[in-house]
Amino acid sequence: MIDFKSIDELAQRLSDLVPPGLSEARADLTANFRSALQAGLGRLDLVTREEFDVQRAVLLRTREKLDLLERMVEDLEARLDQVSPRTRN
Repeated sequence: MIDFKSIDELAQRLSDLVPPGLSEARADLTANFRSALQAGLGRLDLVTREEFDVQRAVLLRTREKLDLLERMVEDLEARLDQVSPRTRN
């Protein structure tokens, strides 16, 4: 979800950069900046911080499971080599 407060602040900052001679157009420019920023950000494929954190947690759990499985395979291979030594390629 896009934080509209941040967009409003950015639009205001941009309108503050308008030269003093165009101050009467500042409100229109702020509205145009806001619309352009919202449209541009709306087209981006963004996720919320919450969605990102959830996916990060899932990835960490998956990594832990993968590490455990790799250790288990190594242990099983070592046991197999003790029972029936084989040549490695």
